[in-house]
Amino acid sequence: MDETAAHKILVIDDEAIIREGIRQALTMSGYQVEVAANGKIGLEKLQKDKFSVVISDMKMPVLNGIEVLKTIQILQPEVPVIIITGFATIDSAVDAMKNGAFEYLTKPFLPDSIIEKVESAIRQRIQDLGDQGEDPENLVIEGIPDFFIGRSAPMQKVFQRITKVAPTNSTVLITGESGTGKELVARAIHSNSNRSKEAFVAIDCNSLPENLLESELFGHVKGSFTGATHSKPGLFSVASGGTLFLDEIANLSMATQAKLLRVLQQREVTAIGGTKATPIDIRLVAATNRALDVMVKEGTFREDLYFRLNIIPIELPPLRERDGDIPLLINYFLHKFSHEIGKEIKGLSADAQIALHQYPFRGNVRELENIIERAVVLTQGEIIQRDALELPGSQEQSSSSEEIATPLNSEELKEAKRKVREQAVEPIEKAFVLAALERNQWNITKAAEETGMLRPNFQALLKKLGISAKDHAAL
Repeated sequence: MDETAAHKILVIDDEAIIREGIRQALTMSGYQVEVAANGKIGLEKLQKDKFSVVISDMKMPVLNGIEVLKTIQILQPEVPVIIITGFATIDSAVDAMKNGAFEYLTKPFLPDSIIEKVESAIRQRIQDLGDQGEDPENLVIEGIPDFFIGRSAPMQKVFQRITKVAPTNSTVLITGESGTGKELVARAIHSNSNRSKEAFVAIDCNSLPENLLESELFGHVKGSFTGATHSKPGLFSVASGGTLFLDEIANLSMATQAKLLRVLQQREVTAIGGTKATPIDIRLVAATNRALDVMVKEGTFREDLYFRLNIIPIELPPLRERDGDIPLLINYFLHKFSHEIGKEIKGLSADAQIALHQYPFRGNVRELENIIERAVVLTQGEIIQRDALELPGSQEQSSSSEEIATPLNSEELKEAKRKVREQAVEPIEKAFVLAALERNQWNITKAAEETGMLRPNFQALLKKLGISAKDHAAL
């Protein structure tokens, strides 16, 4: 298979002759090509499909090229964008490159020129993904929702494990803190298995008292207990041919654990009050936020059941250990809730960004989602401020940071440093640098001049804090 055929290109231009000409040239070179007549349609296609490169006209109705470029930088910052225009000016070229365009081309151009730029963009994209330790062909897995984002090394390992285990019938045990997405992993395993056309049945083992839970799992016959007015099949039977997901399995009583073990060993289930065993054909996926091996040692979880469940372990990392994923998640939830609530939120202030990156997220991705939704609801303008985040337990931090405003120049920065303890210096430096860059559209030279710093010193501070143009593109 030709390597170019694996790459899909999106062409956005309001002139039919231009977009069709580009489409024809790229198609003849072996690329898959989608076209859109304006920026709105183009962005809708981008959200529904995956593209290796986007080519966008500068001047278009509905959304212009710069607006398209800025949105792509938020939604999919790894996708290179080539801007084309028939009204070239130095200012427009600078504007495009400043906002993250990979290349800027002036109409008219030869077909070979656009093909060359596309090839160069793809090479750069693959190199960038490789530098981050990622497999560019394994960034998306069927059945995982868009918001289950993970470009960090720990999440790539999870995705790789899902890919390997899904086609089998092996029992899987998913572990991880609350809010890390254990059920999403279970659903992804099911969606990528040969059972995907059958039922995915989930139950929280902590949601029902023991007698009702056993009835739900194994079923019961009429008259087997008070209130059993009719026979009812259990979830093992309902999930026949598909996948049964037992969430928070650590909460099962020892008696229910024994019954579950027998079902897994015999591959058959007997309803409560019944005498006839029914064969079952299910794929079992279990999850817990507790350490089952520790519970085994404590005598609160059966060792034989643990070994039955722990055939293929998948451990989900907490959000605080997923370096690099937080900006992607912030952008996803920001776009999602802005659209749902009907607000045009363009981003977060420097203070808000810093606060989120320093926050421990004990509730993991679920907590981050709630924080962003709340902030979008409470924000009146286009930029989310730190106060709108309402981070739990951060009142003391907020009050201390209110005493020291974000510095505007190098002298104020020195004064702020003298007022805080040594361990609090870095947040002040970050706020200072990010605010200066935002005021100057991320032009390092202008930011250094405005703050009274030499450019090499300002760059050294950026390097120390780990801030780069790529950070700006991701945010």
